[in-house]
Amino acid sequence: MLSRTADHIYWMARYLERAENTARIVDINLKSLLLPQGAERQRRTLRALLRSVELEPAFAAKHGEPAPETVIAFLVADRDNPSSIYACLRSARENARAVRGLLTTEWWETINHTWIECVEQLGSDALASDPHGFLEWVKSRVHLARGVSIGTAMRDDAYYFSRLGTFLERADNVARMLDVRFLDIEQATADTPDEIDEFYYWTSILTSVSGMEIYHKVYRDVVTPERVAELLLLNPAMPRSLRAAIDDFCMTLDKLKNAASAECEREAGRLRAELHYADIRKIRAQGLHAFLNESLERVYALGNMVSRAFMMSAS
Repeated sequence: MLSRTADHIYWMARYLERAENTARIVDINLKSLLLPQGAERQRRTLRALLRSVELEPAFAAKHGEPAPETVIAFLVADRDNPSSIYACLRSARENARAVRGLLTTEWWETINHTWIECVEQLGSDALASDPHGFLEWVKSRVHLARGVSIGTAMRDDAYYFSRLGTFLERADNVARMLDVRFLDIEQATADTPDEIDEFYYWTSILTSVSGMEIYHKVYRDVVTPERVAELLLLNPAMPRSLRAAIDDFCMTLDKLKNAASAECEREAGRLRAELHYADIRKIRAQGLHAFLNESLERVYALGNMVSRAFMMSAS
């Protein structure tokens, strides 16, 4: 497959996954803002939301102090924010159109219609009237696009590059989201210790990755910080855990390997093995933030290695 073609498919998938992840994070933070809280705590929640998608400086430059309405609009509908849901769906569609001949009709039409409907909904002020409904729609449309690809696409390079992009974006998102959320929770509960608030924070993390039911199946007990971290970092049966994303990335990479991909295979395999043998108690003792920060750096490095191995000439 040509480097530019691989690049389009890989980024098409990453942008779709990013749109879903942003919808999940914004939705759960909307619910968090319903909790009784002072103005300073609300601003801290909004800043944490912006940090989780690495957009706090960009937002501050454009809007200054965060307010719920401006933060949500910035993350969802801002045409100038390249990581907004609007921009991600637009970029996914543009990349899909560039390789339309390699996608099944159903796959292409799902992505294309998602973009068209997104423009229509935001134009009709759906975000202001029913933000939760719009964010649920985004999640369901990305689920549909992913399901259509699995159900209709030939298992060839195009399919596997789309999967590679999905899993790397997912790994980046879960590590980043956990890092920011854990720091935010620790500060919030230290400032105003409240068991009800703390419980809500931890359950909100699980809800944001559709993990509440899985948590109770695995642990059959109350929600605790250590178990949440273990589930979302190290449990291979949790679809949106860091380990599951890296496992799936490695298995997909094996389908695409070439003479230039040895470095990427080696580093991905090393990270996979370390997650396989990691112990959550040791991670917590050594510092969760340090572990997550290192994981983010390694996931970012894997993205660069993918580009060098398969897409270098695409730029």
